[in-house]
Amino acid sequence: MNASKAKANLLKEEGNKHFQDGDYKEAELLYSKAISKDPTEAKFFTNRAMTRLKLQSWDACIDDCIKAIELDSDNMKGYYYLAQAQLALHHPNEAMNSAVTAYHQCIKTGSSSTASVSALVLQAKKEKWEAKERARIRRRSDLLRELEDGLQQVALYERKNINARKENGELSESDAREEEDELEASTRHKLDELRSVFAIADPENMQKREVPDYLIDNISFTVMHDPVITKNGHSYDRSTVLDHLRRSKTDPLTREPLQIQDLRPNLALKEACENFLEENGWAVDW
Repeated sequence: MNASKAKANLLKEEGNKHFQDGDYKEAELLYSKAISKDPTEAKFFTNRAMTRLKLQSWDACIDDCIKAIELDSDNMKGYYYLAQAQLALHHPNEAMNSAVTAYHQCIKTGSSSTASVSALVLQAKKEKWEAKERARIRRRSDLLRELEDGLQQVALYERKNINARKENGELSESDAREEEDELEASTRHKLDELRSVFAIADPENMQKREVPDYLIDNISFTVMHDPVITKNGHSYDRSTVLDHLRRSKTDPLTREPLQIQDLRPNLALKEACENFLEENGWAVDW
């Protein structure tokens, strides 16, 4: 290892210490210095991306993830952090693609992060579906669309005001993040209340459509048709878990040993899935 790479690794280790202490700005600075010493190491970019997630620097995080993936196309963390930043920017389609890629990398390598990545895929798929639902409901009502746009405009104005106060020194970085989080939560609450009012007025067309988590397969992320249960109590769709077991004799989520003979039909869950699909045909495309 040459002197420049050795210095870069020392800077990375120092950055790790600051990250563990919650000093994300200093960690970001140290990872940046490591990158300047050795811009060919993908891990330096994923470390800085992870830090930028904590700092809510979404665009900068995405830049780091893309660079890490360019350096290492099998970089699971690059795709995992990329999906999180894309979700934060309300790009669920892109986040879904990134999260699924990270999930496949986990399965291929037997990563201990499989459960966390699986949860992120499901979150991205939910947000992707919710975006479609919002668009469907908005098309049903011009009034709802106008009211939602008005709330979003107010939120945009408030967000700009927070940024201006931060740049003027009236707000610290942490205080600005706290106000932005409160604004985001408040806006979501107002939008949900508004949609609820319209749903009550026209339940057939305006009601929000959702799939319960327990009906969703954690491998294909679709509604299960023939669920089976493992000895540890995890349920999967039979076809997807059998396909997985042909490649790896482990539980997809826990990575514990799993054999085909350990699987048992989950009859109660199968009945619940069939009843839900019968009453909610749209869920086939969820």
